[in-house]
Amino acid sequence: MRGPVVSGAQFERIQALIRKGIDEGATLVAGGPGRPDGLERGYYVKPIVFARVTNDMTVAREEIFGPVVTILGYDSVDHAVEIANDTECGLAGFVAGPDLEKARAVARRIRAGRVAISDALDFGCLFGGHKKSGNGREWGEFGFHEYLETNDTPYTPEAASSG
Repeated sequence: MRGPVVSGAQFERIQALIRKGIDEGATLVAGGPGRPDGLERGYYVKPIVFARVTNDMTVAREEIFGPVVTILGYDSVDHAVEIANDTECGLAGFVAGPDLEKARAVARRIRAGRVAISDALDFGCLFGGHKKSGNGREWGEFGFHEYLETNDTPYTPEAASSG
């Protein structure tokens, strides 16, 4: 298993964040620094899973944009929402649970550009970030408007023929 990344600079950034996670005390459950075995060329990152992560660790607070998963424990749903919202970023989130209505209620409380529920990804939904993850939306009705030019003057046949 391997994860390709876009450039050497991104590869080095991800490697630095992996080392930082280890240095800050996160438990490395899978993967590790460096390239996957047999891939000496290219920008491939071993998929990483960190456990025992706390929300003050760099790997919990940064948008890594690589195959890195961090696992943070929580005591209650309110605590989970607090952890999810305690970030300068907010590109995407994920809520899983057997009760769809409860999962939706939790998802509505998370300040992220997109929150997937129980492995559902709806391409009809908006996509975009919050906070340092950016503004603007792609997909859905609001994203469609990014590609339109609008004119404040209403169209009339008389105005069209006079130009």
